[in-house]
Amino acid sequence: MDDSLAVSYQRCRELHRRHGRTYYLATRLLPAWKQRHVHALYGFTRYADEIVDRTEELPPAARAARLADWSERFLAGLAGDPVDDPLLPAVLHTIAVFDLDREDFAAFLRSMAMDLTVTDYPSYADLLDYMAGSAAAIGTMMLPILGSTDPAAAREPARQLGFAFQLTNFIRDVAEDLGRGRVYLPAADLAEFGVTRADLVEAASRRAATPPIRRLIAYEVARARAHYAAAAPGIALLAPRSQACIRAAYVLYGGILDEVVAAGYDVFARRAVVPGHRRAAVVARSLLTPPGAPVVVPGAPRRSPVRLAGTMVDAVS
Repeated sequence: MDDSLAVSYQRCRELHRRHGRTYYLATRLLPAWKQRHVHALYGFTRYADEIVDRTEELPPAARAARLADWSERFLAGLAGDPVDDPLLPAVLHTIAVFDLDREDFAAFLRSMAMDLTVTDYPSYADLLDYMAGSAAAIGTMMLPILGSTDPAAAREPARQLGFAFQLTNFIRDVAEDLGRGRVYLPAADLAEFGVTRADLVEAASRRAATPPIRRLIAYEVARARAHYAAAAPGIALLAPRSQACIRAAYVLYGGILDEVVAAGYDVFARRAVVPGHRRAAVVARSLLTPPGAPVVVPGAPRRSPVRLAGTMVDAVS
């Protein structure tokens, strides 16, 4: 590895360490040679997200132009052109090493562009369309790096895990997303529970959820757990040395939902965070769990069949 490529991988690692604490902690359970490739994918996705979310002082057209310019440089790099960028050499190298599907990256960039113009989603089907690029595609990008005994069977669970993680973030970050002018909870769900966008804004300003909002959040938590249930069988299909990493990430992100439940589904009073001592315990248990062991789905004393993303899965009811 030449010096410029090593520097690019290191830059991606630093982005991952600073901004993706839960995922970074889980990634450390992978073999060292795989870690840098996960850092590269994180760096790519994080930087695109930064263009969209951390340039709010710019008008939308300027932000769109900046994202389009970076996307064009990435596509030029894929075509073999030299790139002058601190992050792209690492992700381009990772794509080449694992022959990753270019369409996953195109889908991701399309979803990032949506964030510049789309501020809400009428239905869950509409939100799934967005998350297919912003989350499910990341799951399938990761799969060749993690390795699998049955890649075809592991593909849909990997997509479902992407959905689960992103919906967990949307539930936790309602107030933060409102600050950016976006609501990721479907409008149809808000209407079902008698909640308006103005109600969410008021709850964010008061730092307290109303009973209808709590019922809405409980519904979304159940939906997220259905995605976790659909993802669980895929962990045993991963390469044995990759299972501890994804098992830890699965439990840690599911633990965010546990914190939301413990707060009475009030996502405005404080940001749901898994305590440090629990994070350390999860990592230790994941390392000690034999490969192939079944995964315990978070939450869920009672279940009912729900159709989710085209498959029948069990959902907490």
